[in-house]
Amino acid sequence: MKLTGVAASRYFSRPDPARAALLIFGADAMRVALRRQEAVAALLGPKGEEEMRLTRIPGSDLRKDGAALLDAMKAVGFFPGQRVVLVEDATDTAAPACTAALSDWRPGDAHMVITAGNLTAKSALRKLFEGSGSAVSIGIYDDPPSREEVEDILKAAGLRQLSPDAMSDLLALSRALDPGDFRRTVEKIALYKWNDPTPLTPAEIAANAPATIEADLDDLLAVVAEGRAQELGPMMRRIEGQGILPVTIAITMMRHFKALHSAASDPGGPGAGIGKLRPPVFGPRRDKMQAQAQKWGMFRLEDALKHLIETDLTLRSSSKAPQEALLERALLRITMMARH
Repeated sequence: MKLTGVAASRYFSRPDPARAALLIFGADAMRVALRRQEAVAALLGPKGEEEMRLTRIPGSDLRKDGAALLDAMKAVGFFPGQRVVLVEDATDTAAPACTAALSDWRPGDAHMVITAGNLTAKSALRKLFEGSGSAVSIGIYDDPPSREEVEDILKAAGLRQLSPDAMSDLLALSRALDPGDFRRTVEKIALYKWNDPTPLTPAEIAANAPATIEADLDDLLAVVAEGRAQELGPMMRRIEGQGILPVTIAITMMRHFKALHSAASDPGGPGAGIGKLRPPVFGPRRDKMQAQAQKWGMFRLEDALKHLIETDLTLRSSSKAPQEALLERALLRITMMARH
């Protein structure tokens, strides 16, 4: 069975022990690890690992010993309670072992939690778990957390008294930080507010937030391609704070717009063109790029690429113009093109 959206988010905190297994996959190892940690903790309780009710198996081991998963699933623990077998970094080579374990699973056996990297729709593991009535498959993508997910993180940290402005700032922070960094920031804020009954304020969030928010280049690509001119300046400041060279930004921007141009110029339309990109694009990022390609169109994308190429050549030349200002001016021009 495949779960998405709110149903998937809720399942991690309340997994069904009556089901045999849970597959968690995604390109971001940190996001997958956090969700795996949440699901395992919900299944085992606070003393599960201490009572040796958790068995870890590297995914690579299943190539050599396919019966290891089945044996661990059937093993009888010394302590009573739910047991979990965790298989980490699995690939499609683990599919035969998972197939055998799922078919032989009975109530009372250990619950299996399998983690994997980015799996395509044709993946043997995905097909196995999505087609099984006794297992659950959940994909983790790079889209920002929902309000409900942020509220769950805050409750777990003990932060319940928030002003509306503080909640808005935390939602913005959750989109700017990596999931692990956001959780650590929330824990830091919770420690700061220990035994303080007053509502959390935006000033207190600012005092505890990282000095430089790690802005990913993907965020900048979206800002420019979607014409969000008001966000360009702050985003550039954050990226400059990371020390990323203007030439690197220009190259990344050109690669993105070339991909959009390839999609927009496909005879089958942007949807078909996005599907032909290599490396392939999955999940919400695919939907965003398809919408961007449709919005721009082939000819306007050619104009944008012309500006980017000229900017890249200037950045690599002996020009003494400030590179950051030169790049930002070019990106602002392209951002404004997206709005008209």
